[in-house]
Amino acid sequence: MANAHDHLRRNKDEHHRTNPWLYSIQLGFFAGLFFGVLRWMCYEMRFTTLLPGYMLEPFFRHSFLKSAWGYVVGIAAYIVFSIVMALLYKVVLGRLKGPWPGIFYGLAVWVVLFAGIGPLIGLMGWLTQIGWNTIYTELCISTLWGVFIGYSIAFEFTDEVSREPMGAKN
Repeated sequence: MANAHDHLRRNKDEHHRTNPWLYSIQLGFFAGLFFGVLRWMCYEMRFTTLLPGYMLEPFFRHSFLKSAWGYVVGIAAYIVFSIVMALLYKVVLGRLKGPWPGIFYGLAVWVVLFAGIGPLIGLMGWLTQIGWNTIYTELCISTLWGVFIGYSIAFEFTDEVSREPMGAKN
């Protein structure tokens, strides 16, 4: 009886395929939640001057974004942003292996947000205005966020060795 159970379990494991879209959505959710809370903690410790809801600055009053509910809405916005960016990563860079594509992705997102469209649409001030602590903190968080998304996707969809049965020979 145990052999039949092992056989069924092995067949189930062999045919298991991760849904890339659902996986990217879940990954983006947890990346946004973790790094959104991390950004909030960095704001509270004064490592960054950007509110947790800085992405919503053009849409909400600044006084609301500084409130407890503003922090919650800001973290929720970061979660939505991370879901969209995880899906974009899967489409554009999903076949690349290793941590480097994620590192470059996080840096590219930072450059686009902080040196490009962010100051233009009022999400934040220009790099010359926001201060070095904010620049370094946000750069580090963005890089780690990119590694989290990129390396998780790379590991899930390019690491075939982990799908081999325990007793398989190379």
